[in-house]
Amino acid sequence: MPLWHIYHPANTYSDKDKQDFAADITEFYTGFGLPAFYVVVLFEEVAESAFYVGGQPAADTVRIVVEHLARHLDDPELRKRSTARLNAIMEPYTRERGLHWEFHTYESPRDLWMIAGLVPPGPGTEAEKAWARTNKPAPY
Repeated sequence: MPLWHIYHPANTYSDKDKQDFAADITEFYTGFGLPAFYVVVLFEEVAESAFYVGGQPAADTVRIVVEHLARHLDDPELRKRSTARLNAIMEPYTRERGLHWEFHTYESPRDLWMIAGLVPPGPGTEAEKAWARTNKPAPY
């Protein structure tokens, strides 16, 4: 499950912007066969008086934390390509709007993850494919 925390100054994104950003993020992961419901995106507005970078107010900064649970990347070249692709998803909503952005990705162990009381099926398994087709968790 990718979980994106997008910390941004108040009024940075409209409801439509948020919907489009979340759709672009979801499309990336479903392109690898993950169920759409795995993808969770949280937009967290931060008041200007509460957002600091380097000890200074940061009214133009977006900070994104990406948590990966469903897939882990061990190969350094694959990690590099993945990081570049995640950055490309962010750019229309950050750089192209004149915003400063920063992000990092965290990979949580799969065995510490459940959905609706179920341990998610392994990567690429028939059960995972079924979850993707139906877009919901089900016993397997």
